[in-house]
Amino acid sequence: MKAFVVDKYQKKGALRLAEMPQPDVGDNDVLIEVHAAGVNLFDSKLRDGEFKLILPYRPPFILGHDVAGVVMRVGSKVRKFKAGDEVFSRPRDGRIGTFAEFIAVDEADVALKPDNLSMEEAASIPLVVLTAWQVLVERAGLTKGQKVFIQAGSGGVGTAAIQLAKHLGATVATTAGAPSADLLRGLGADIVIDYKKDDFEKILHGYDLVLNSQDAKTLEKSLHVLKPGGKLISISGPPDPEFARDKGLNIVLKLVLRLLSRGIRRKARRAGVEYSFLFMWAQGEQLSRITSLIQSGVIRPVVDQVFPFEKTNEALAYVETGRAKGKVVVKVR
Repeated sequence: MKAFVVDKYQKKGALRLAEMPQPDVGDNDVLIEVHAAGVNLFDSKLRDGEFKLILPYRPPFILGHDVAGVVMRVGSKVRKFKAGDEVFSRPRDGRIGTFAEFIAVDEADVALKPDNLSMEEAASIPLVVLTAWQVLVERAGLTKGQKVFIQAGSGGVGTAAIQLAKHLGATVATTAGAPSADLLRGLGADIVIDYKKDDFEKILHGYDLVLNSQDAKTLEKSLHVLKPGGKLISISGPPDPEFARDKGLNIVLKLVLRLLSRGIRRKARRAGVEYSFLFMWAQGEQLSRITSLIQSGVIRPVVDQVFPFEKTNEALAYVETGRAKGKVVVKVR
C-alpha cells in the first residue's frame, strides 16, 4: 500500500511517499480502507520530534491521526463492526498511521461514521472533537450558565469546542483575527476578541474555565481571567505530574515534567485556580456519543481545504502556517 512515512525526526522535514506492507489485523482490530485523513498540527510536531520522549515512535513510521473509511475485514473477536461499515476514528497512540491506503485500528477506538457527513468531513472530526469533549465534559464538567474562554477559536479544536460549549449552555468567549469573527459567532461564540487589536486579559473576568492551546505567555495571562476556583486546562503544555503518572513514564521523565510545569502550577495556586494538562486519548465510545450531536446538527465540521493524497506534504505545510479555519483534510480514495 502507499503511505507517507517519517524517515527521521526533522523539523519541517518532508514525508516520504513509500510502498509499505498492508497492516496485520489482530483479533480485536478493524482493517479500514482509508478514504480521507485529517491533518493536525500535532502531526507536524510529532514529525519534528517534539513528543519523542513520551511517544517514542521508531522511524520509519506512518504519520496521521484521523481517519474515515470503510471496513474491509475484522478480527475474530470484533463484534461491533463488519465489512462494509463506514467508520471514523482517532487511532490510539502507538498505532497511528492514517496517511496511508489502509490502517488497522483497535475496535475500541472506532465509531460508525455519521451518515450526514462525507468522508472528508468525517475525517476532520475525531482528534479535535474528542479533545474538546475530554476538556469540556470529562475534565471540566462544564455546565449551563458557566463561562468558558476558548483560545484560537478559528482553529480545529477551537471551532469544535465553541460548538460543544454552546450546546452545554455556557457563555463562550474566544480569540481570532477579524476575518474569522462572523464564522465563530455563527458557531456560537458570544464574545470574539480580535487578538491583533485587543488584550483578552483586560476584557475577560470571572470565567470558570479556560481552554489553553497557545504559548507560555498566553497560558500565564489566562490565569487572570479566571475566578477563584476556576480551571485552566492546557492542551499545549506544559505537561504536569498527573500526566506523567497516567502515562507511566520513568522517574527521570516524571522529574523533568514536574520541573517544566512547576512555575505555572505555583502561579495557579497563588491565584486560587486549578491548572492541568490534557493529552487527548482515543475513545470510540465518546466518538459514538459525539456522532449523535453531529447527526442532530449540534456540531458541524468546519473544513478549510481538502488536498489530494499525493499532496499530503503540502497539506501539512498549510496547517503549519496557522491560517486554516477549522480542519485540513487529505482525500485518499
